[in-house]
Amino acid sequence: MEPGGDVALDIIVSNVVAVFRVRCHLNLRTIALEGLNVIYKPEFGKVLMKLRKPKITASIWSSGKIICTGATSEEDAKLGARRLARVLQKLGFKVRFSDFKVVNVLAVCSLPFQIRLIQFAKNNRPIASYEPELHPAVSYRIKHLRATIQIFSTGSITVTGPSVQNVATAVEQIYPLLFECGRALR
Repeated sequence: MEPGGDVALDIIVSNVVAVFRVRCHLNLRTIALEGLNVIYKPEFGKVLMKLRKPKITASIWSSGKIICTGATSEEDAKLGARRLARVLQKLGFKVRFSDFKVVNVLAVCSLPFQIRLIQFAKNNRPIASYEPELHPAVSYRIKHLRATIQIFSTGSITVTGPSVQNVATAVEQIYPLLFECGRALR
C-alpha cells in the first residue's frame, strides 16, 4: 500500500471490441481475392482480415458492418478501424467511415492479496454469484456501469465493460469489498 492508504493497481486492457459501418455494400469475394491477410468464411457470410499495426482482427460482412477485436486501447481500436476502412477503399469500394463505437473492453488486474471467495459471495449475496462446481470465480455485476467482474481466489480479477473508463470505475468500486475478504499472500 502507498502512503495515504491509496493502492496503485495495474489494470491491463487485453481486448477492445469495436464496431463501425462503411455505408456501402462489400463484395466479400473481391476482398478475399485481392486483400492481404484475409480468411474467407463463406459459411458464415463474412471475411476475416488481420492488421499488424495496430494488431487487430476484423470480421467484415457484405452489409458493410465491421467488428474489430484485439486492440489494447480505445485509440488503437479507432486507428485500426480507420486503417481497415482505408484498405477497403483502396480495393475499390466507396467507403465512408461511420457509426464507430467501442462495445466491449476486457481487462485483467492482479490484487496484492488472495480472496476468500465464499466469504465475499456471502457478504455480497444479491449481486455476487458463486458456483464452484461450474466456475472457479465469483461473478459480480455492477448494473449502472454495465460491468461484470470475475474474481478468483488468487487475487486475480477479470473485468468486462462497455468502456475503459467503466472498467476502471468498476475496479475502484469493488476494491474495498475485496479488501474486506482478503488474506495475506503465502
